[in-house]
Amino acid sequence: MSDREPDAPVPHGSHPADPPPAPAGRHRTGHAPPEANKWWTLTAVCLGTFMLLLDITIVNVALPDIQDVLNASFSDLQWVVDAYALTLAALLLTAGSLADMYGRRLLYVIGLVIFTVASLLCGLSEDILMLQLSRGLQGIGGSVMFSVSLALLAEAFRGKDRGTAFAVWGTIIGLAVSIGPLLGGVLTTGLSWRWIFFVNLPIGVVAVVITLLKVAETRHPQARRPDWPGFVLFTAGLSALVFALIESSQKSFDSGVVIGCLTASAVLIAAFVVVEARGRQPMFDLSLFRKPTFTGGLVAAFGLSASLLSLLLYLVLYLQDVLGFSALGTGVRLLVISAGILVMSTVSGRLSSRMPVRFLIGPGLLLVGGGLLWMRGLDASSHWTHLIPGMIMSGAGLGLVNPPLASTAVGVVQPAHAGMASGINSTFRQIGIATGIALLGTLFSSKIKSFVTDHIGSIPGLSHRGPQISTAIQSGTVTRTLGSLPAKVRAPVKELTASAFTSGLNEILLVGGIIALAAGVVSFATIRTKDFVQQPS
Repeated sequence: MSDREPDAPVPHGSHPADPPPAPAGRHRTGHAPPEANKWWTLTAVCLGTFMLLLDITIVNVALPDIQDVLNASFSDLQWVVDAYALTLAALLLTAGSLADMYGRRLLYVIGLVIFTVASLLCGLSEDILMLQLSRGLQGIGGSVMFSVSLALLAEAFRGKDRGTAFAVWGTIIGLAVSIGPLLGGVLTTGLSWRWIFFVNLPIGVVAVVITLLKVAETRHPQARRPDWPGFVLFTAGLSALVFALIESSQKSFDSGVVIGCLTASAVLIAAFVVVEARGRQPMFDLSLFRKPTFTGGLVAAFGLSASLLSLLLYLVLYLQDVLGFSALGTGVRLLVISAGILVMSTVSGRLSSRMPVRFLIGPGLLLVGGGLLWMRGLDASSHWTHLIPGMIMSGAGLGLVNPPLASTAVGVVQPAHAGMASGINSTFRQIGIATGIALLGTLFSSKIKSFVTDHIGSIPGLSHRGPQISTAIQSGTVTRTLGSLPAKVRAPVKELTASAFTSGLNEILLVGGIIALAAGVVSFATIRTKDFVQQPS
């Protein structure tokens, strides 16, 4: 067999080619033929995807301001990000089943409305709990949108146009991730952090109108019913795991609460696997793991999110809390990553139709891992320019991976499983972010505490204030804490806090780099051309 996938790799196996009438097993409603409205479908899907992914990176830049205005702790900030990722991960597969049953356009509109209303609530939040709950509601809407995005595109496009559509969609992913930090900086500095959520309102309204007027309704007559036992077990198990990891950053891993949550998570996830293996209509078909390429795609999705995307939070905190840049200044500097993402997303979208995707996904993750390792070596005297080479390299790697990863999600399964396959891939992306931020946060906090404990004794009279200084570093209140100290110790304490922060950042850059490198090796070894389902041209 040739090493080159036929035609554009994105559509492999997502659905068969479309000789009219539509193939059996798919039911379409609506007045206009799908060919007339396919580009409107692409527009609606891209707008929704843009909002979803924009909210992953745009929020990061505003977190220090949110922390200050809402008086939030470090773990509070982790939950602002993880509440969104967690609900996205938990509901994706169930939302996909509901979309197959009741109509993908209908569920997409519902998701858009929930996400838009939740964005309004986020912007109106007056305390950190309301913001966290509203972020969770955003994740619910986002899960519905994400679960049907690829299916809507796969239904609307065939042949070469489908490859073009997925390339555009992949480019939009790169654009959203890349401009998020800059847009977040502009809105936060020029207006308020609340506007990073209000900006979703006009986008959401336009997407709803286009979807209602131009997107054809589709559903699956033999759609699987939602797997509610699997949904409950998966959600509870993943939530317990993330809660334990975040709590361990405040306590220790030998804390009773942390041990209890980790144990509960292991039991619930094991029960989930048993239920899915024995269920007649599981939301997570374990037989898909028999194809190495499917597993390789999941490893790539998880590795990308658990490394670079999770580390963006800590890079933002470094640029603002340690180096003192504004939100806008931080966004401008993160454009270095954005440039690599944008350029390589475009290149990768074109290459994915000409070469096996393993030569894009595997090397792309290796670039991400190498870039993260290149950023290490920071100390109290470092400037942000130290990060530039690694930022460029890791951004280029992310851009190289994203477009063909969509291909791998739906390209190795039969049409009946395309929705589930793409949903599982998206779920692993969000699991990567949720667990990555929680795990890296635990390592980050532990390193800071140990560094401060080891070095605070060198500053006369402050040996008893180690815990207070550690907390100030994590909560972004170093300036306030310095003001409460005697003038003669402020300079050495400031240097200590910068050194402690950079030591923690170096540690998690190492861990993130290893995660990305390992994912790159595994995905390159497991993704195989012969696993892709052949599609008639």
